[in-house]
Amino acid sequence: MSFKTYLIRRFLFMIPLLILISVVSFVIIQLPPGDFLTMYVLQLQSRGYKIAQEEVVRLRARYGLDRPLYLQYFIWIWNIIRYGDLGRSFAYDKPVGELIRERIMLSSFIAILSLLFSWGVGFFIGVYSATHQYSFGDYFFTFLGFIGMSLPGFFIALIVIFISLTYFNYNPMGLFSYEYLSVSWNIWKFLDMMKHIMVAVLALGIGGTASIIRIIRGCLLDELRKAYVITARAKGLSERKLLFKYPIRMAINPLLSTIGWLLPGIFSGEALASIVLNIPTTGPLFLEALMAQDMFLAGSFLLIISTLVIIGSLISDIILAWIDPRIRYG
Repeated sequence: MSFKTYLIRRFLFMIPLLILISVVSFVIIQLPPGDFLTMYVLQLQSRGYKIAQEEVVRLRARYGLDRPLYLQYFIWIWNIIRYGDLGRSFAYDKPVGELIRERIMLSSFIAILSLLFSWGVGFFIGVYSATHQYSFGDYFFTFLGFIGMSLPGFFIALIVIFISLTYFNYNPMGLFSYEYLSVSWNIWKFLDMMKHIMVAVLALGIGGTASIIRIIRGCLLDELRKAYVITARAKGLSERKLLFKYPIRMAINPLLSTIGWLLPGIFSGEALASIVLNIPTTGPLFLEALMAQDMFLAGSFLLIISTLVIIGSLISDIILAWIDPRIRYG
């Protein structure tokens, strides 16, 4: 199968999958009992306010909740396809697209920095561990890797906050320090923002770094035991040239296949870690939408994340098929 044919087939498979995902995303949001208006009325009643039934009916018609579910879905998906309109958030009373745009740049920036940190640190440590198997450094990094994989992002964020406040008298929470909140943009405010962002990058990147170390170490050890490596070494090829010519190229294939998980991280991210650090990314907004049963906001997040998974998987397949032609015939 040619590379062009392979790409066309992968694109065609995406169309029905995207349609199915849009339906599933909308259905998932409707699964919990009640809706946003029900939650809103209950909140008002818990505060001692009384709301007439006629007002509830009026609000239900205003939000379009009086229509059948299938009609709500078709109106929502038609507006997305034709106008690029993701709907209007009930909780914020603002367009969903505007709410997402307000936070997507910061989320993307943190996600990219976390990715570079995880891949950069994890790759070199993984190669070192594989080429120095059973050494003290290998055992040390393996130990740290297991710890990093077992700790969730929000717990790492709590540890970072504790260390910063206790030993450095520095509060890493929020996007800016208190003294820079009302200051106009300058180089010092930018550097202060970067210090806070790097704390989030560290908290979000440690878990990914630990996973990459384990993947690279395991795959590279498998490659180094193969006959072609033993033969090349017997012919006198230098260890550095031998290592980077074939084994590492083969060992990074599993990492390339994980690109499909990286794009959704731009939107979903570590919501709890962002909440702990008080960073205004898309993760906390998604969590708030789910808790408030904000149908269009939460549904749009699910649709975007699912679509990014498919696009990321497509990118992974294209890269793998380009690097290793055997993938096209799988």
